[in-house]
Amino acid sequence: MSTTDPEALIRTLVRPAVQAMRAYHVPPARGLVKLDAMENPYVWPQAVREQWLDALRHAEINRYPDPQAAELKQALRRSQALPEAAELLLGNGSDELIQLLGMALGGQSRAVLSPGPSFAMYRLIAGFTGMAFIEVPLQDEDFALDMPAMRAAIAEQQPAIIYLAYPNNPTGNVFDAEQVREILELAPGVVVVDEAYHAFCGESFVDQVVEQPQLLVMRTLSKMGLAGLRLGYLVAHPAWIRELEKCRLPYNINVLTQCSTEFALNNAALLQEQTARIRADRELLFAQLERLPVVARVWPSRANFLTFRTRPGTAATIHAALRDAGVLIKCLDGSHPLLHDCLRVTVGSPEENRAFLDALAAQTRE
Repeated sequence: MSTTDPEALIRTLVRPAVQAMRAYHVPPARGLVKLDAMENPYVWPQAVREQWLDALRHAEINRYPDPQAAELKQALRRSQALPEAAELLLGNGSDELIQLLGMALGGQSRAVLSPGPSFAMYRLIAGFTGMAFIEVPLQDEDFALDMPAMRAAIAEQQPAIIYLAYPNNPTGNVFDAEQVREILELAPGVVVVDEAYHAFCGESFVDQVVEQPQLLVMRTLSKMGLAGLRLGYLVAHPAWIRELEKCRLPYNINVLTQCSTEFALNNAALLQEQTARIRADRELLFAQLERLPVVARVWPSRANFLTFRTRPGTAATIHAALRDAGVLIKCLDGSHPLLHDCLRVTVGSPEENRAFLDALAAQTRE
C-alpha cells in the first residue's frame, strides 16, 4: 500500500490497543516550585559535588558501558542490604523493568492485575505489551486491599503478573503484610512488590525473594535524590533474572549513570540523612495540612508525598490557583473514582513546603 496520508498508514499498521492509548503527560515545570513528581528536593553539598565531578573525569564515554554493570550491582548489594543469594536486573528507572516484565510474560491471553488506584505505568505498559489489565478497587476510606475482591479476581483472571506498590502511589499507605503474603500464596504467576518508596517506609519483602521464587521486588533510586540518573533495579531468584535478561537490551545503563550511582552509593550516609529529613518534614506537613479549612482530609503516608482531599468540587480550581501562584502539585481529581477532589503534594524542602502551604491557605481567603 502506498499512501501520502500518515494517519491512514497509522490506522493500518499501529495496533488498535496502542491507538486507543494516551501518552503519559509530564507537565512543564520551569520556574515553578516543583512538588508534583516525588523528587528529593536536596542537592549535594558543594564539596561532594566536586568529588562527584572528579569521579566523572575518569568515565570513558568513548567506550560502551559495562553491559552487566557489575561494580554498580555490588555497590547496590552493599548499600541496600540485598540478599547474597538473589540476583539483580537493572533498568532505566522502574518503568523499563515493568516493560521488560511485560515483554517476557505478555501476550494476548495474559493479564496483569493490580489494586487501584496505583502506579499508572502498570496499566499503560500492560496495554502496549499486549496484556489485559485488571484493576481491583481499593477500599474507599483507608485505601486498604479489598481481599474478597482480590481473591475472586485472582481465581477468575489467573494473572501472569500482580503488582503491589508498597507503599502505594498515589495513596501513600502500606498494605497489610499478611494480606500480601496471602496474595503470594494465591498467585498463579509472579507478584511484583514495588518498593519505589522503601527509603521512606522501613518495611520490605526483599529478604524473601529467594525462598519465594514467585516474588519479585522492584525498587528505584529516583526518590532518594537520584531521579536524573534513572536507575531502577529488580531483586529476584537467579532463575527469574536469567530469563528477564534475555529481554533487556545491552548497555541500557549508561557510563555516566553507572559512575554517578556508584559514587552516590558510596556516600549513602548523605542520602540517608536527606531521606530522614524528608520523613520528619512529611509529618510536619501532614499536621499543617490538617489545620487548613480548604482541606477536607489528609491521608497518612509512608512515602515522600501526601494525598489530601479538598472540599467537593474545588480540587481542579485549587490546583490551577496554586500553579498560578508558582507551585506545581499533582491533580488526582478525575483520574480515579476513589480520588475525587484529591490532590497530591511531594514533601519538599522547608522553603518549598512553606510556599505551598501559603499558596493553599490563600485559597481559604478567596
